[in-house]
Amino acid sequence: MLVNGKWSAEWHPVQATDKQGGFVRQTSSFRHWISSDGSTKFAAEPDRYHLYVALICPWASRTLIARKLKGLTSLISVSVVEPQLGEQGWRFGDYPGANRDTLNNAEYLYELYTRAEAGFTGRATVPVLWDKQNGTIVSNESADIVRMFNSGFGTLADNRIDLYPDNLRSEIDALNEQIYPRLNNGVYRTGFATTQISYQQAFNDVFAQLDELEQRLSDGRTFLLGERITEADIRLFVTLIRFDAAYHGLFKCNQRRLRDYPLLNRYLKSMLSVSGVRETVNIDHIKQGYYSIKALNPNGIVPAGPDMSDYGF
Repeated sequence: MLVNGKWSAEWHPVQATDKQGGFVRQTSSFRHWISSDGSTKFAAEPDRYHLYVALICPWASRTLIARKLKGLTSLISVSVVEPQLGEQGWRFGDYPGANRDTLNNAEYLYELYTRAEAGFTGRATVPVLWDKQNGTIVSNESADIVRMFNSGFGTLADNRIDLYPDNLRSEIDALNEQIYPRLNNGVYRTGFATTQISYQQAFNDVFAQLDELEQRLSDGRTFLLGERITEADIRLFVTLIRFDAAYHGLFKCNQRRLRDYPLLNRYLKSMLSVSGVRETVNIDHIKQGYYSIKALNPNGIVPAGPDMSDYGF
């Protein structure tokens, strides 16, 4: 991580724990906003913003999906880091599906953080939404970026899809507040637990939430809130698509596989059929990235399975 703008130690997945040894996630540091009405200093303009992502990362993948669904691909350019997490964190390079940072010529993602704030202290995480005009970070909080892409670009975006409609906001917020700690972050709480009790608590949360979601889909609905896709679906999908490939094995979330849930399995395939979603998924990056975490897999062996051909991968 960075301390006063200097890289201080090898990258490690766990930077903080609670009193029971549970994984504690760092709070995002940059929380600015883009608007189309002049209410913020970051104006909605074509070719002004650039998105830095890792295809292994569910939080970054949220933003890629929102960018696709809102028709912002020609307005917001993208750079993809290599999947393996090295001693200095995310790196730009030539791994298939990744690329070099031709915008800022950074070798490592953390260099963008120190350009935005010379004395920055904290972890250099993805996604990063970068302002080309001012040479700084707008946001590194995926939830904010998804909502900016949904409503912050006004008529520049494709507004036939509203990921956060007024009449569903309370339900979306309630789902997010339930799914995030128990499942989205729950798999990380399980995988990065440092005590048996914290692991068991997180493990129970993960499978209780999956069971509840399976029941929710039992009325035949296509998406979480009916027949229209919302941000709640994006937030759930990015965890589900990684579950069998990484969380079930490496993170010890092994009570059941996702494919053991018939309705969640159907739901996952429905999400993959939404135009623009499938192309944000790279199973090779996901496996290469998670299994490069030395704290969990010191020998760096990447499993040959699972077979995901029924999902089209």
